[in-house]
Amino acid sequence: MSSGTSSPGERQASGTTHFGFQTVAENEKQQRVAQVFHSVAQRYDVMNDLMSVGLHRAWKAFTIGRAHVAPGMKVLDIAGGTGDLAKAFAKRAGPTGEVWLTDINDSMLRVGRDRLLDKGMMLPVAVCDAEKLPFPSGHFDRVSVAFGLRNMTHKDQALAEMTRVLKPGGKLLVLEFSRVARPLAPAYDWYSFNILPRLGQRVAGDADSYRYLAESIRMHPDQETLAGMMAEAGLARVRYFNLSAGVVALHEGYKL
Repeated sequence: MSSGTSSPGERQASGTTHFGFQTVAENEKQQRVAQVFHSVAQRYDVMNDLMSVGLHRAWKAFTIGRAHVAPGMKVLDIAGGTGDLAKAFAKRAGPTGEVWLTDINDSMLRVGRDRLLDKGMMLPVAVCDAEKLPFPSGHFDRVSVAFGLRNMTHKDQALAEMTRVLKPGGKLLVLEFSRVARPLAPAYDWYSFNILPRLGQRVAGDADSYRYLAESIRMHPDQETLAGMMAEAGLARVRYFNLSAGVVALHEGYKL
């Protein structure tokens, strides 16, 4: 396993990092990522359905199943966006459980909060940075992050924070775009860089954000590198599941 300390998704030279294929100052990346999600928040779910042909629902369902959330559990959903995972976890945790929906982007969080309220669900929500979680150590039974880790500037720091807030025996689940199987790579690249930006322009009025999406996926650590980073963060029994030939992978690990 690679250590992940100099992975494509991590820092380059001191004070710089990646925003897609561009090299930017670390303090600039968070602002640019925020603008991406402010722009697409209202059409986020529609675009997810279109660009994944609905498969994102199956990927999330697999993650929910692997979480094994039981009544009374405390769950933290990071970068929870429009609330798909938080809603499912809350149903399983029940009235004695505690499920937090969090996101660093307030536009996304408002969409998620309103969707939950429409379903009659009042969950605690918070705007927070995954690299500086405002929760006590050892508080949660489960922590999840779906399609959010690749946008974080210091992934190693974020993983360390997720591990910190887990109880001993607690489980972290990371669902993220990953490295597709090699035979499919040419077709996947063509789709990502030709179709996605056009789809983003037509549906969300924003081609650039979906061009960034394609680029950010390529710069994200591959399956083995991310598994190594999770182990370095202090997680044990780290494993991953390739979904849709590696288009997406679910990584999981336990806090000792």
